[in-house]
Amino acid sequence: MNHVKRCTASLSLLALLGAATGAQADPTLYLGMNGGTMERLYADKVLPIFEKANHVKVVIVPGTSSDILAKVQASKDNPQMHVMFLDDGIMYRAISMGLCNTLEDSPVLADIPAKAKIKEQAVAVTLGVTGLAYNSRLFKEKGWPAPTSWMDLADPRFKDKVVFQSLASSTFGLHGFLMFNRIQGGSETNVEPGFTAWPKTIGPNVLEYIASSAQISEMVQTDEAALFPLTPTQVSALKLKGVPVEYAQPKEGAVVLNVAECAIAHNDQPELAQKLVAFLLSPEAQSPALEEGDQIPSNPKTPTTDKTRAGVEAMDKYLETAISIDWDQVNQQRPAWNARWSRSIER
Repeated sequence: MNHVKRCTASLSLLALLGAATGAQADPTLYLGMNGGTMERLYADKVLPIFEKANHVKVVIVPGTSSDILAKVQASKDNPQMHVMFLDDGIMYRAISMGLCNTLEDSPVLADIPAKAKIKEQAVAVTLGVTGLAYNSRLFKEKGWPAPTSWMDLADPRFKDKVVFQSLASSTFGLHGFLMFNRIQGGSETNVEPGFTAWPKTIGPNVLEYIASSAQISEMVQTDEAALFPLTPTQVSALKLKGVPVEYAQPKEGAVVLNVAECAIAHNDQPELAQKLVAFLLSPEAQSPALEEGDQIPSNPKTPTTDKTRAGVEAMDKYLETAISIDWDQVNQQRPAWNARWSRSIER
């Protein structure tokens, strides 16, 4: 090989090494969270801020809370994700399984109210409640007043018009059932009243038990669904798509449903993962999530605008009377409830 060719080859090798080194300098973090609207919101409006400031790529792994938990549990000794978002009830399960690192102290963590923290490992990113939602077009056509109680799910007017999420796969469904059970005289330690009363009250009104609330949009637009458990945030997202739905706060109270985050135990980028967790609690992250996606912030320092102020104030009002579930108790018994539900309700 002559001198010119040797120099050219050496320069090419150096260029390749430089490219490899550059690629290694920008690590990738994997964030497990809900897909769809929430995924696009964070990918487009929130995460680029963190990526630019920290020279890192954040890739979203979409899925329901149950999906994300299952994936992390399956690879707990060598996790493929670094941070995960889970519904609060499922986050309690993740913590009990040892899947979350302890949160590192930070100024932004100190801004988050104590009620938005889950033990020492997790913290709410967005605040929410499960209440009732209804097909506003159908209600108007029928002259039905807006629902006011969880027991409206049992109103004979809504026979074959109630859509209910499966207890086994949905926090919304679990919340709705537990509130019905409470009204029947039960509690998280005694669900017998709810299971006993369901077949003669709400059961006859249920058109379909669905695995995911993603089906609700189509079922409302075809007027199959009139009434169903849902959150104000989900209702806002559907309304932005032109789906005729409204939220109704039950007089017995809605149920607290926060989306929480934690840094996954044994991940290979522990410092960056904690840094991402802290960023997602900051007004810098929560402001675009609120402004662009109606995600109610957990950080009270997040600014509001004329567009978002009413939604934040409404959530504050809902939370004043919202019911908090004893998740440690529920998670111990939920497998047995799921089996009974599948056997006696959805059969």
